[in-house]
Amino acid sequence: MLYRKNVLRFGVPAAVLALALTACGGGDDDSGKSGKSDGKSKPEAAASKTGAPEAGGALAAGESATGKVEEGDAKVTYDVVAQKVDVGTEADTKKLVQDPKKAKGMVPAVAHLKFTHKAGAAVTETPDAADETEIWADGRRGGLVIGASEDAAGCDDPLEIEGWKTGESHVLCETYLVPKGSKSLEVHWGEEDKDPYVWKFAGK
Repeated sequence: MLYRKNVLRFGVPAAVLALALTACGGGDDDSGKSGKSDGKSKPEAAASKTGAPEAGGALAAGESATGKVEEGDAKVTYDVVAQKVDVGTEADTKKLVQDPKKAKGMVPAVAHLKFTHKAGAAVTETPDAADETEIWADGRRGGLVIGASEDAAGCDDPLEIEGWKTGESHVLCETYLVPKGSKSLEVHWGEEDKDPYVWKFAGK
């Protein structure tokens, strides 16, 4: 997404801007980043004859999805798997936001997704592969915190990825604020304007 990429590139205080633009539970209009989400989880999708979801759907732990992402002027095919979700504390939230009162009862959740470049041109600019990632908690979308994942343990900094070629993998992360004590977490990722793939994880 252009806004997210500019935030990362120019070093704007990202966490503050993100909270102003995204509200927990799907935003003021309950729409997702693609404008299609109604704020309620929809993990089910039609399956192909092989049993794999054709356009999004629930995936088992460790199961990968394949999708195309427009990187610059070319489309790149990635294999994607959500590895885990790290859940922080309210103390961590206070470090991320300018006004902790507005995020009371919220904790950061960091989704780790492994992207493997399968086909297409080498990615020469900051990759957009992870831009369609969302984290849902107990059936509601969390609030995106832009620029908070680059320093997280085990996450690659997108700004430092150069010449991403076929066969290479990177772990790209996204951080969302979710209600403390959420019992079920979901990582959503998919091609733009298509139903997402969904990996489920237990809450903390």
